Amino acid sequence: MIAGDLVSAAALATVPAAAALGTLTLTQLMIVAVVQGAAGVLHDAAAISLLPSLVERSLIQRGNSRVGALFAISATAGSHLGAALTALLGPARALLGDVASYLISAVCTARIQTAEPARPASRRLRAEIGEGLRYVRGDDRLWTLTLVNAAISFALGLLNTLWALYLLRSLAMSATAFGVVLGVGALGAAAGALTAPALGRRYGPGPMMLTALAITPLTQLPLLLASPGLAWQITIGAALFLQLACAGAAGTTQRSIRQIITTVGMQARMQAVSTWLTSGARPVAALLAGGLGTWIGVRPTLTAGTLLLLVPLVLLGRSPLRALRQMPDPPTAAQPPALGTSPPAVPAPARSDDGVHHDRSLGGDAL
Repeated sequence: MIAGDLVSAAALATVPAAAALGTLTLTQLMIVAVVQGAAGVLHDAAAISLLPSLVERSLIQRGNSRVGALFAISATAGSHLGAALTALLGPARALLGDVASYLISAVCTARIQTAEPARPASRRLRAEIGEGLRYVRGDDRLWTLTLVNAAISFALGLLNTLWALYLLRSLAMSATAFGVVLGVGALGAAAGALTAPALGRRYGPGPMMLTALAITPLTQLPLLLASPGLAWQITIGAALFLQLACAGAAGTTQRSIRQIITTVGMQARMQAVSTWLTSGARPVAALLAGGLGTWIGVRPTLTAGTLLLLVPLVLLGRSPLRALRQMPDPPTAAQPPALGTSPPAVPAPARSDDGVHHDRSLGGDAL
């Protein structure tokens, strides 16, 4: 995590430096974007994997809930701060604020004192990647949730590529109104993440996630039906609030389930598989969105993306996880089960009354 922050900070720092020297090029910006993106994926996968070693298993869902809410709020606050810095300092020098944020993150991460689980003896990277894939594929619950994540990420990647363009150009939304809509959406994500534990206890994690996935495609309908005007802007903002509330609630819940049922030694590899499929789906979806937007138009492409949001609903609906009424029990063994063996079954449905996730893809693995 620290290395990822430092690499991102160093890469971004080259942009204002090159701009000051008059040597900044589009090629450099693309290289910086690739380096920062790769470092960010590694950082995020490691950060998600670290949480189970910082809190007790019974508190994982509560921890994910609070992290998800803070992420939603800080993402929007950062966007507004970035806009202010851009207006004050110019685009290139505004990135110095981003550099500072990565350095602060590295310092905060270095302050974590909890000992990490012992790392296995040095092995070939290819072997560990294969082991992670087999581990996730060997547990129907992990595999289903990973596919759900990837499907949501692909659909939202297609929608997000054209979403801002459609609002600003086709619906003539002002920059101010656009910012307000994003802010409202972030509040929805925070609300969904914070209420996820209570909703899971009341309705069960499975039914709650299934309901959230069923509502998500419906929140796209105002966007597809909208025309310019204040009334539609308010409607789109309310729909985005609901969409990201569903993303926050379902996202923190599915992440908690994956962390609870994964043994300590496999947390990082399990998360790496999910992050690989989720992050890998986004650029493919963006390319497809650009091609379809040019070929059939923006609104038909947004309609296609909305229909793709039905795929994760079907995946979860066909899984026993749909009936999960309480958070599953953690694995009893300290080590991962032998590859090829059957994973423990989903706990029998039983009501639990014990008290114990701007970017429209809040959720990806945010979902």
